[in-house]
Amino acid sequence: MSERTVRVPVAKVALSTASVYPESTAAAFEIAARLGYDGVEVMVWTDPVSQDVEALRRLSDFHGVPILAVHAPCLLITQRVWSTDPWAKLVRARAAAETLGASTVVVHPPFRWQRSYAREFERGVWRMAEETDVRFAVENMYPWRYRDREMLAYAPNWDPTENDYRHFTIDLSHTATARTDTLAMVERMGDRLGHVHIADGLGSAKDEHLVPGRGSQPCAELLELLAARGFDGHVVVEVNTRRAMSAAEREEDLAEALAYTRLHLATAPGHLRRADG
Repeated sequence: MSERTVRVPVAKVALSTASVYPESTAAAFEIAARLGYDGVEVMVWTDPVSQDVEALRRLSDFHGVPILAVHAPCLLITQRVWSTDPWAKLVRARAAAETLGASTVVVHPPFRWQRSYAREFERGVWRMAEETDVRFAVENMYPWRYRDREMLAYAPNWDPTENDYRHFTIDLSHTATARTDTLAMVERMGDRLGHVHIADGLGSAKDEHLVPGRGSQPCAELLELLAARGFDGHVVVEVNTRRAMSAAEREEDLAEALAYTRLHLATAPGHLRRADG
């Protein structure tokens, strides 16, 4: 029999539940299962199901879709989700991840007005990381811009590589909005890069979260670099489908994002195997 080349992805590809908004968290599990994603990342936000660990476990079991990561409630609209105390939010996110078998908690740097939290954030994240096997992966953000004005909304910094964290999340929509060099940031993160939000952007002041391949970010280059390095974290599709005109169009976008991600994770030299054809 002849031999053929089989391309083998080196990382699991998950769907962020935020990617199906305005559909529900429950809908994200159904879509992830139907499209063949390896798992989901749960964005904890105002949807009550996203906050309910037992409901999430039932959804995961019913659809056969594992929960690979938990995104702590760090957005402006989630200031009162799981307490108004930001440390309490991280404690609950860690407990949820441990209960659900997720390997990663994604966390944003504090807002500048969270002064006490921001002062202790670097030390506090290290302390929490030392208490669990779950990775606390601090995500890159971006300056807020209005016309020609720029506001630094995050502290200690929107760029987490300016500080000392055990693990990082790289988000390519955020690098686009920040107008920073994505691959240079990845190099600064080094082997502490533990988690990836794959998306795209055109450098707009808005956080666009385009389907990868539709913007200006080096999505393909990054995925191929991760494969070449044997990246063992998760790659999470976190895209904006709010403008989809129908459920079918939304699923087409999410299927395209999954296919793009798997294709480029599987194209790095040295990550091929031979199989009988």
